[in-house]
Amino acid sequence: MAVKNAFYAQSGGVTAVINASACGVLQTARKYPDRIGKVYAGRNGIIGALREELIDTSLETDETIAALRYTPGGAFGSCRHKLKNFDENKREYERLIEVFRAHDIGYFFYNGGGDSQDTAYKISQLSERLGYPITAIGIPKTVDNDLPFTDNCPGFGSVAKYVATSTLEASLDIESMCESSTKVFILEVMGRHAGWIAASAGLAGKGHDQAPHIILFPEIAFDREAFLARVDHCVKEYGYCVVVASEGAQYEDGHFIADAGGRDAFGHTQLGGVAPVLANMVKQALGYKFHWAVSDYLQRAARHIASETDVRQAYAVGEAAVEFAMNGKNAVMPIIRREQNSPYRWSIGEVPLGEVANQEKKMPIHYIRDDGFGITADCREYLLPLIAGEDYPPFENGLPKVARPANKLVPKKLKATFEL
Repeated sequence: MAVKNAFYAQSGGVTAVINASACGVLQTARKYPDRIGKVYAGRNGIIGALREELIDTSLETDETIAALRYTPGGAFGSCRHKLKNFDENKREYERLIEVFRAHDIGYFFYNGGGDSQDTAYKISQLSERLGYPITAIGIPKTVDNDLPFTDNCPGFGSVAKYVATSTLEASLDIESMCESSTKVFILEVMGRHAGWIAASAGLAGKGHDQAPHIILFPEIAFDREAFLARVDHCVKEYGYCVVVASEGAQYEDGHFIADAGGRDAFGHTQLGGVAPVLANMVKQALGYKFHWAVSDYLQRAARHIASETDVRQAYAVGEAAVEFAMNGKNAVMPIIRREQNSPYRWSIGEVPLGEVANQEKKMPIHYIRDDGFGITADCREYLLPLIAGEDYPPFENGLPKVARPANKLVPKKLKATFEL
């Protein structure tokens, strides 16, 4: 079998462990010098392929590649660029094939969420149609944990650990000061349509009297009066109230509480901040002193407190992607299969890309408490193994050490440039 080069790209919002998947891809690919020539990484994701900006990872040392395992962010740059259907934007697909053909690329590994899996699937199908077959393997990644078929998604476990830890620590702060200071604290977390991240905050407490006292899920319609009544009850009963709100919390009619009125590059509603909106409700209706915070990028960049389970699984799906390609598989995505909860055991499976693309996995209703403001025992049992274990990065002068790849581009071979 002829030696072919490979193309790897990162897509969408990055995570604390997406580079662990990159490490899995690159280290595994180096085990097959008779099958895979060089692995090129897209500079800024799929945009790098369209612009013919390909990073030559063969120039990186083994030490640098290994260090990706404990480095957050996207080592090669990510992007939010969704390829449209072939008939709508034929030129983009033709350009990808031109670049792949020019650089003798026969393998495509795309590391991202649902939209990214859709892109990988389209390339696997259309490359045949355009006369240059590509082996396309998707690699799951999303902090939202909303990809179907996989038990959980790499990136989520570390965010869950960060949010649960932050909720626990902040609640102790609020509790200690509530007699004369802040009585209501609101933490906003990510999660547009699925409440998995918000749910993870529930691990910080073990009863109605322990924080978080209120969790707002996208899956449960927001009821303003019920919310305010619960806040008031908690302050009067416990002295304070901790609220964790998903950014995607919405009213019964589907209108987001924090709808900012715009759209992002993937066509998703741009959300403007649910925490300050909720804080204003509390102030106007109840008059309690409040404080709010948005975990924002901190939750997905916190590699220093990453879940060991998450790091191992992120590496494993990157490794499996290459192994799948070497075993002749195409248009599939590695998934995580839960075999048992206690002790926690998992394995790697697979799913066709055509089935996973553009789908979202929301919270099962039996994971949400009957009053809609907390998690159930079943949800706790599901979440706890995913935040288990510590995988601290090495530290230097008190700060985490990170990989700094050279990211040298290969010379361009096409004369034509490409404008997005």
